[in-house]
Amino acid sequence: MTQTSKVKEKTMRAVALDRFGGPETLQVQSVPTPEIGPDEILIHVAAAGVGAWDPFEREGGFVEVLGRTPKFPYVLGTDGAGTVAAVGGEVKEFKVGDRVYAMELGNPKGGFYAEYAAVKADNAAGIPGALTMEQAAVLPTDAITALAGLEVVNLQPDESVMIFGASGGIGHLAVQLAKRMGARVFAAASGEDGVRLVKQLGADVVVDGRSDNVLDVAREFAPGGIDAALVTAGGEATDRALSAIRAGGRVAYPNGVMPAPKPPAGVSVEAYDGEGGRDRIEKLNRLIEAGPFEVHVDRVFPLEQAAAAQAALAQHHLGKFALKVT
Repeated sequence: MTQTSKVKEKTMRAVALDRFGGPETLQVQSVPTPEIGPDEILIHVAAAGVGAWDPFEREGGFVEVLGRTPKFPYVLGTDGAGTVAAVGGEVKEFKVGDRVYAMELGNPKGGFYAEYAAVKADNAAGIPGALTMEQAAVLPTDAITALAGLEVVNLQPDESVMIFGASGGIGHLAVQLAKRMGARVFAAASGEDGVRLVKQLGADVVVDGRSDNVLDVAREFAPGGIDAALVTAGGEATDRALSAIRAGGRVAYPNGVMPAPKPPAGVSVEAYDGEGGRDRIEKLNRLIEAGPFEVHVDRVFPLEQAAAAQAALAQHHLGKFALKVT
C-alpha cells in the first residue's frame, strides 16, 4: 500500500452484513480497515448518507446488477464525508487532513457505514461552501443525479423547468441547481412541510404534488408550456402534471423511478444514471459555492441505528437522512 498516513488501526467499527437480507442483517462489527491503492484515498468517516437505494443493496441488488461476487463482511454506504487519513502514491490533489466528501457505488472495498472508507480520488472532492459533515455526507449521489438530469434536458438560462418530487433528496438539490443555472423553477413537493421547504430554497412557484390543482398552477406559471422537467417520483399525479410541458419539451428521470413517467406526445423523455467523475463533481462544487446552498438533513441517526434509519426511508420525510459515524 503506497500512502502517507497516520492510520494504525488494523480494524474498525462498521455496520456490516454477513449475508444479504432484511434489516436484521445490519450489525455493528469489527472488520478490517481497508487498504488503498495508488489512485485512492482513505477517508476517516465522520458521517454517511442513507440512500433510498440502501435497502436494495442490503438485499443483494447491487452485486446482482453489477455482476460481482460479494465479499463478506459487506459494508454498505455509497456516500460519506470526513477527513483524509491516507493518500495513495499517485494522488496529487489531496493531503492528509483535508475535509472531503465522496461517492462510490457498490465499492468492493466497502462503503461508508464504517469508520474508514477507501475510494478512488476521482470520486472525492473538497467539501464546498459552509456545509457540515452531515450535509456533505448526504450530498454526492443525489446532487450528482440532480445535476446530471438538468444536463440531460439541456437546461438553458431563462428556460422554465418542472421539478417533480422537489422536497426529496434529489429534488431539493435540483431546485437550487436549476436556479443557479438561471432557470425559472416550478416545483411539486410533498405535503405542506415540503412546500414550505422548497419555497425557502428559491423555487419560483411551489405546489403540493398531491393536490388537485397542480396542472392549473403549472399552466398559469407557463401559459405557453414548461420547457423541461426532472422527475424523481412517478405515478398518475406526475403524468397529469407533465401535460404542462410544451410540445418539443424535454423530460428526464433517473433510472429506478417507478412507474416511468409518461409525458404527452411530442415531448422527449430520457432515463439516465447519475454518474460522477472529476469534471461533474467540480462543476457541482462551483455551483454550490456560488451562494448560500441548503442540503436538508431531516434526521441524523447514530451508526448503531442504521436499521432504524433505513426503515424511516419508507416514511414521509424531507431531504435526506445521515448516519453519524465518528
